Amino acid sequence: MRRGALILAAAALAFVAVAMITGCGSSSSAGSSSSSSTSAGSAKLTVFAAASLAKVFPQIAADFQKTHAGAQFAFDFAGTDTLTAQIEQGAPADVFAGASTRYGVELSGKGLIDTPQPFATNRLVVIVPAANPAHIASLGDLAKPGVKLVIGDPTVPIGTYTRTVLANLNATLGAGYSAKVLKNVVSNALQVTSVVSSVELGEADVGFVYVTDARSAGDKVHCIALPAVAQATAAYPIAAVKSSSNAGLAQQFVTFVLGADAQALLKQAGFGPPPK
Repeated sequence: MRRGALILAAAALAFVAVAMITGCGSSSSAGSSSSSSTSAGSAKLTVFAAASLAKVFPQIAADFQKTHAGAQFAFDFAGTDTLTAQIEQGAPADVFAGASTRYGVELSGKGLIDTPQPFATNRLVVIVPAANPAHIASLGDLAKPGVKLVIGDPTVPIGTYTRTVLANLNATLGAGYSAKVLKNVVSNALQVTSVVSSVELGEADVGFVYVTDARSAGDKVHCIALPAVAQATAAYPIAAVKSSSNAGLAQQFVTFVLGADAQALLKQAGFGPPPK
């Protein structure tokens, strides 16, 4: 009887031991899975985006995080030409969002980003300080001698678009209009946000910026609209960077930006819909 009892006890202990080993195995497996999930969920996306997106993209990222728990973002907002050069030089980035399709085509052609997709458009407007010390009331006033004008550098999209607008205005304001206005340029900014700051602070009498930037400036500036025939439309491309270490999440963010929720935020910020 004692021998039988001992055998039964040993068998019971063996069963418990197996159960414990199996349980640790499950726990280890679950822990590994949870760790993997946390690691993927907490991946950081580095987004290289045009300076004009500095207000709205963090809002879009916050919305994205609601359905992608743990996703983190690091933004580099700058002139699109600067961002393009950085990616070409190997700077680590996951998503590129520029203010000109030209740069998206350039990066894609070099195999550095996926095929860029337009996600928004923008328009230009003239802004003056709220105090308007130069008493600029119309586009014609921009050609007056002594006016301090700040525009984007020719190498950045806002600078290119501004020069296109000025050339277009020659048709209605005279053949020499754009040349006279460009003589009043006191600074060529590398970012549209710098143009806005110069006007807000009274360092410039007038500047050309995107409608969205003028809206963000609020009552610090007054706007002078451009005629539709002279307007230049900026198209914004977005794409995942091919060297991204978080390619899957980067593509998910690109898809999200093209989706209804992000598009609603872009519209609220003053951006137009993607070109058809």
